[in-house]
Amino acid sequence: MYTVVRHSLCFMLKNIFFFLSIITTFALQGQPYTRIVSLAPSFTQSLYYLEAQDNLIGCTSYCVAAEGDNKEIVSSAVKANVEKIISLKPDLVLASGLTNPKDIELLRKVGIKVEIIYSPESFQEICDQFMHMAQLVGRTEKANKVIAESRYTVQKIVEKNRSNTKRRMFFQIGANPLFAVTPNTFMDDYMTLLGIENISKNAKQGAVTREFVIAHNPDYIFIATMGVVGEEEQQTWSRYSNLKATQKKQIHIIDSDIACQPTPITFVQTLKLMDQLMEE
Repeated sequence: MYTVVRHSLCFMLKNIFFFLSIITTFALQGQPYTRIVSLAPSFTQSLYYLEAQDNLIGCTSYCVAAEGDNKEIVSSAVKANVEKIISLKPDLVLASGLTNPKDIELLRKVGIKVEIIYSPESFQEICDQFMHMAQLVGRTEKANKVIAESRYTVQKIVEKNRSNTKRRMFFQIGANPLFAVTPNTFMDDYMTLLGIENISKNAKQGAVTREFVIAHNPDYIFIATMGVVGEEEQQTWSRYSNLKATQKKQIHIIDSDIACQPTPITFVQTLKLMDQLMEE
């Protein structure tokens, strides 16, 4: 009898310890990451929008949002300093699709969690990624608020432009060669949500020619800032007097630090600005 009781007690204790270990594991997994390295400007911007900038210990030299906050610079646009990242002892590295796979592999080999976040293909995916990042840093309540406000504004703009669909746009994001916003990218969603046809909707690649743009004769031309080059492109397009965009004075430069940053807030800022500029 004593033996049976003893075995039963041991069995119960083993089960208790087993379940405690599971609970502890889940608890640890649910803890927000507090030492984060960001390898893309949009990730850094998102952390600031989530009010989780104190969790950020390292970022790229292009992370405008972190300027003046004395964050360690651990990467250029595409080249990461792996040794420096490891020395900071992060518990999470946010990597992009441009991050060198060998660098990711090395970071993982030394036990650092690396989360790869690829460029989103739509506004919806921007919101999904923003929420995922919020979960990583324990800021889901803040993310829900940001996403709800962003979706509300987007819906108002969509409704406003619902009946005005016979318009076409060339959205330029590069020069020499000319490079256009293509379908299945979040920047294409600017045009989709505004009810505008992207003249590059059937292009197999982003590189196009001036002849291509002239032949499609867009109503609007938007150029993502490229410094002096962007201004030169605006002046060049303005010389084509037969272009509808020239005739309507609808050739605009838009800040790439906002337009090319896939976060809910910057997406809405860009959409609103484009909507306003097209009314002028």
